[in-house]
Amino acid sequence: MHQLNWIIPDWPAPDNINCISTLRRGGVSRGRYSSFNLSTRVGDRIRHVKRNRKLLRSTLQLPDEPIWLRQQHGNRVIKLTASSKNNVQTDAVYATEYGMVCAVLTADCLPVLFCDRYGECIAAAHAGWRGLLNGVLENTLNTLPVEAERLLCWLGPAIGPGKFEVSEELRKKFMRRDRMHEQAFNATQVGKCLADIYQLAKNILMANGVGAVFGGGHCTYTEEQQFFSYRRDGTTGRMATMIWLNA
Repeated sequence: MHQLNWIIPDWPAPDNINCISTLRRGGVSRGRYSSFNLSTRVGDRIRHVKRNRKLLRSTLQLPDEPIWLRQQHGNRVIKLTASSKNNVQTDAVYATEYGMVCAVLTADCLPVLFCDRYGECIAAAHAGWRGLLNGVLENTLNTLPVEAERLLCWLGPAIGPGKFEVSEELRKKFMRRDRMHEQAFNATQVGKCLADIYQLAKNILMANGVGAVFGGGHCTYTEEQQFFSYRRDGTTGRMATMIWLNA
């Protein structure tokens, strides 16, 4: 008997909003993917991933199978409908229909969930540093059919600020976009610094009109028993962060 565990976002979402972020425990995958890997694109046995996905859907009583994306670290945003197919190339999805499950897969990158205060639209975005730099959050906000002021955002588990080492050049790129990002970086040695991916996302969301941002605080790198981490392990699995509307 497999015992799944997950994070339920702590945010004041409307009652018809359901959302979770999975942990790495409770599935059937083995070795580097142990045990609840939900990605078919990281080298795990497909039959194990399919069993994990079936377990996910049955345990959570999802209204439908999530639309699994082919994430590219880009900034494309699409709307999910009943005719949407798996493996579409995009890094953010939104929905306004009941029963559509928006999902992104991560293992250090930042998953971001969106919903409006009236429970009429939802979105999920995959936001690594490339996506943040290239505007995936801004594009999501601009694509959603409601004003940013009506939105709530939740930041799911990502690599923490104590382990996310990046180059000085990357810091400069963010700084050229907006000087407010200076507070998200701390120098460690010549040419290197630590980045706070949560702070970068908060800066972007709040600068674009979102006043209600929740979540953050986990570290996928250091919380090894809870999360997969690409930076820590290289070959590894992926967690899912999902949101859907109930009638």
